[in-house]
Amino acid sequence: MKKLLSFAFAVAFLAACTTPVKKGAKDKSGKGGAGTGETTEAAPLPPGAEVIEASLRGSGFDADPEIKPVRFEYDSAQLSGETLDVLKANAAVLKSRRGSEFLVAGHCDDRGTVAYNLALGQKRAKEVRDYYIRLGVDGRKIATISYGKEQGVCSEPSEECWSKNRRAITGVRTKAGASAE
Repeated sequence: MKKLLSFAFAVAFLAACTTPVKKGAKDKSGKGGAGTGETTEAAPLPPGAEVIEASLRGSGFDADPEIKPVRFEYDSAQLSGETLDVLKANAAVLKSRRGSEFLVAGHCDDRGTVAYNLALGQKRAKEVRDYYIRLGVDGRKIATISYGKEQGVCSEPSEECWSKNRRAITGVRTKAGASAE
């Protein structure tokens, strides 16, 4: 009985760890993409569609001087008009990088608890990601993470310093086997 339960648990665990493949997914040649070892280029999803985030596995998300960070007001994840303008310019760059994946990292100032700031940083990253998707960036290529107050760029106890830490940064990496464009 114990062996049967262990086997059932192992099967359930492995099933939960697999990535679902859409029925009828095809690669560029028109053949089924699943299991062929070939990557497929997916069509953009309509606005408002549920989009699964890109994987954070691996590393190599780097800053890019063409992709600007955005700032937030205290205790807020709301995108301001100035922020929207920066994100529009960023989205144009992201859309031109067909062989890349992106990571939006949310940051906070050092006021508040660790848990609160991690949640707020995630809200900030999600707002930026969602706006990129509304602008036509493929959401399956964008992951989010929150660093809360753990990676501040300034440590002075002043509003000027805190405002520098309340930000979202979009990093980029080239997908394995793809060339950056």
